[in-house]
Amino acid sequence: MAQIYKIDKVAELKERLDKAKAIVLIDYKGINIEEVDNLRERMRNSEVDYFVSKNTFIRKALNELGINELDQYLKGPTAIAVCKIDEVSPARELAKFVKDVMEEKDFPKFKIGLIDGEIMNIDELNKLAKLPSREELLGRVLSGFNAPITGFVGVLSGIIRKFVFVVDAIAKDKAEQN
Repeated sequence: MAQIYKIDKVAELKERLDKAKAIVLIDYKGINIEEVDNLRERMRNSEVDYFVSKNTFIRKALNELGINELDQYLKGPTAIAVCKIDEVSPARELAKFVKDVMEEKDFPKFKIGLIDGEIMNIDELNKLAKLPSREELLGRVLSGFNAPITGFVGVLSGIIRKFVFVVDAIAKDKAEQN
């Protein structure tokens, strides 16, 4: 019976981890229940799957998916943040949570991350967390595309405005001569 539970648990974890764009291992010791609930809600709102499981189950599920690079970090209390949509969301949400809720405490903290198949250490995850959201970046790119068009329209409207002023001045001049 216990063996079936373990097999089912590993299969469930494997399903949660499969096709993830980002897997971030988090050392969550020192965090209380209210804070955990707050973090889970933030993660859920960002479409990040945040959970805690036994390290042996996590290791087995990752190994079955062909991911062995994280094995050495599966020691001590470990939570996992997984996102199948956005590579940056797990790191960003944890960093925001630590800044907003945990104030001056140094926990929870990153252990390691696997972002699009690349291993990222704590420093790299902290840098990644500071990046703007995908929507912000797309907005910046689109405004960059829009800037030359806006400038061109401004130049054209200036030319048209000057043309209208010249035509108006000629019309007034002819009206004065008559």
